[in-house]
Amino acid sequence: MTKPIFITATDTESGKTKIASALLEKLSKYGKTIGFKPIAAGCETDEVGLINEDALILQQSASVPLTYSTVNPIALEPAIAPHIAAQLANVALNKEVLQKAYQDILKTEADYLIIEGAGGWKLPLNENEFMSDWVADNKLPVILVVGMKLGCLNHALLSLDSIKQSGVTLLGWVANCIEGEMPYLAENITTLESYIAKHFDAPKLGTVPRLTQGQSAQEYLSIDCIL
Repeated sequence: MTKPIFITATDTESGKTKIASALLEKLSKYGKTIGFKPIAAGCETDEVGLINEDALILQQSASVPLTYSTVNPIALEPAIAPHIAAQLANVALNKEVLQKAYQDILKTEADYLIIEGAGGWKLPLNENEFMSDWVADNKLPVILVVGMKLGCLNHALLSLDSIKQSGVTLLGWVANCIEGEMPYLAENITTLESYIAKHFDAPKLGTVPRLTQGQSAQEYLSIDCIL
C-alpha cells in the first residue's frame, strides 16, 4: 500500500521542492518512492511540452521512473497564481481533475508518494475550491515547510490553524532557512516548536540551513514519523 504525504508551505518560495526531493531520496533507502506535483505554474516549453523545474526535480529524485506528465499532469506557463493561469489557458482546474491524476499515479507500485503542493496551504483552484479541500477529502497527512523569515510566525500559525480545521493530520514540520541571517532565528523556531507541540503534538523534522545549489537537505531531516 502506497503511503501518501502532502508537502505544503507557509508561502511560495519557502522550499517545498527542496524538502520534498530530500524526503524522496532519504525514503528510497526504505522502499520505492514516487514524486507528484499535480499543479505547476511557471513552466517552460520543451520538445515534449510544458515542463516545470520543480516537477523535474521530483521526477529525478524518485526511485521509480515515471513520465513527466504523470508527475506533473497540470502544467501552466505563466508564473502566476495557478487558477488565473488556468483561466488564461482555458484549462479546467478543480478537485475532480486533481483526483483523476491522483488515482492514476496511485496505480504505480511504490511505498511512498511525496506530493508537493503549489504556493501555500490555501491555494485556490477556482472560485469555489481550494487545493486544501482536495487534501482534506483524501485525508492526506501533511508536512508544513516554514520559510524562516520575518513574518513567518504569522504565516505559520495561520496555516497551522487552517490545517487543523481541515481535519487532516500534521505529520511534522520543517524550519527552512531561506535567508542568510534571520534575526533571532532560534527564538522564532522555539516559538513554533512550543505552539506546535502544544496544539498538534507534531515533531520538527529538522532545521535546514540555507543551502548552495545542488546541496541536498537529506542530512538535516528526520523521517521517523513517516516510516
